[in-house]
Amino acid sequence: MRRVLVTGGAGFIGSNLVREIQRRWPRTHVTVVDDFRSGTFQNLPGFQGDVVAKPCHEYRSSVRFDAVFHLASITDTTVHDERLMVHDNVEGFRAILALKAGRVVYASSAATYGIAAERMSEERTPAPANVYAFSKVILDNLARGRAVGVRYFNVYGPGEGHKKAAASMIRQLRQQMKEGRRPRIFKMGEQKRDFVYVKDAVEATLLALRAPPGVYNVGSGQARSFNDVIAALNRTLGTKLETEYFDNPYPFYQPFTEADLTLSRKKLRYRPKWTIEEGIADYQKEES
Repeated sequence: MRRVLVTGGAGFIGSNLVREIQRRWPRTHVTVVDDFRSGTFQNLPGFQGDVVAKPCHEYRSSVRFDAVFHLASITDTTVHDERLMVHDNVEGFRAILALKAGRVVYASSAATYGIAAERMSEERTPAPANVYAFSKVILDNLARGRAVGVRYFNVYGPGEGHKKAAASMIRQLRQQMKEGRRPRIFKMGEQKRDFVYVKDAVEATLLALRAPPGVYNVGSGQARSFNDVIAALNRTLGTKLETEYFDNPYPFYQPFTEADLTLSRKKLRYRPKWTIEEGIADYQKEES
């Protein structure tokens, strides 16, 4: 690949993707489009490419890209401004699809599945419980036959610190515990999530370049409880902090997510490598 565009490349997953592209293909010219509302220049140390500081729906280019990775989005699920969420996320993607590009890979989300109690496969009918998830459903609709969607589950890892309250729960709990505070989670910590380490998410995103158009789950394939997360954090940090439980105030909260990876294994050749214990340990090492 000679030219690659990464939207949201100063954000969490985007910056990890940019660094991996530069590591694997050092001669590839990378252009990052990011309006820096939820990204930071600090995520791009040693970046050798170009940065366009504007929203995706305002970006125009006559250059032909060999590949476009569209990760830019309003990702804070607590944003309730429906017009803002749908406009920015959908119109940004529409602008990307209008570019000259060999392949387009975009970020979908497990939030499109809504509230469920069983493993989630791509055949499941979307049931968005918030406007963020709804915007991602529209992206999936627009992309049919034209692009490859990577449906991220709960991604965590280095490069998300700038997101603060919108960072992964693993990040937030780790910060509480590093400061000597008891980790706070919803009663009784038995809710389960498919936590996927960012290095696995990046690998799946790159594998998507060779996949046929469609949407593919990107998770660990195993749901783990928040109690498991705290146990792994205590082990990694060398602490013995007890959990503080409190009531869940969100009616749209997903109590369970788990990716069915059958299609991803077949079409992407995706095989997640990091367990939650290994991912948390590596996360700590990367940022220590």
